Amino acid sequence: MRKKGPFRLGIMGGTFNPIHQGHLVAAEVIWDEFKLDEVLFVPSGRPPHKENDEIAPPEHRWMMTVLATATNEHFSASPIEIKRKGESYTYDTILELKKIYGEDTECFFITGADAIAEISTWHKAENLPEVTKFIAASRPGYKLDMEKIHPRFRKCTYLVEVPALAISSTEIRKRIKRGQTIKYLLPEAVEKYIYKNHLYQ
Repeated sequence: MRKKGPFRLGIMGGTFNPIHQGHLVAAEVIWDEFKLDEVLFVPSGRPPHKENDEIAPPEHRWMMTVLATATNEHFSASPIEIKRKGESYTYDTILELKKIYGEDTECFFITGADAIAEISTWHKAENLPEVTKFIAASRPGYKLDMEKIHPRFRKCTYLVEVPALAISSTEIRKRIKRGQTIKYLLPEAVEKYIYKNHLYQ
């Protein structure tokens, strides 16, 4: 039962290359802990901060995200960044989502703890605290030094430890290349999709 008040939207941004159980467990834990109404998965189109050599085409990452989130009633996926031409920026995405969900929507941008440390370098970073709070999901044993985060963001950043985040997309891609099993590291539908479309081989 969710409390009354503004709609609480979790925005889980990421390359999702591929999406895996760690992403899903993190979203579920955060949905529960922060009493969110919905967690929206937003695969990035052209992430400005990543090399594109090993990134699967946007349409494949979008379809894997849809397959992975389909069975959870409070998860959904949005192609908002994939459809946008040019590079994808978090600030633009949040403004667009507020138009869709309502200007009074309370936004919580969910990302990895390592990405949060770089937040002051993001596009229009100085404006981000005005439109969203941040939830940094960390792997067990990862210590986020809050001193490394710009003071502007410390007040609006929450840290959550998620055991399943020991799984990584990078390791999954390496296992596929080596011909090793990836079963149970990601949803079965995503595993089948990867093999059917010969991704990461």
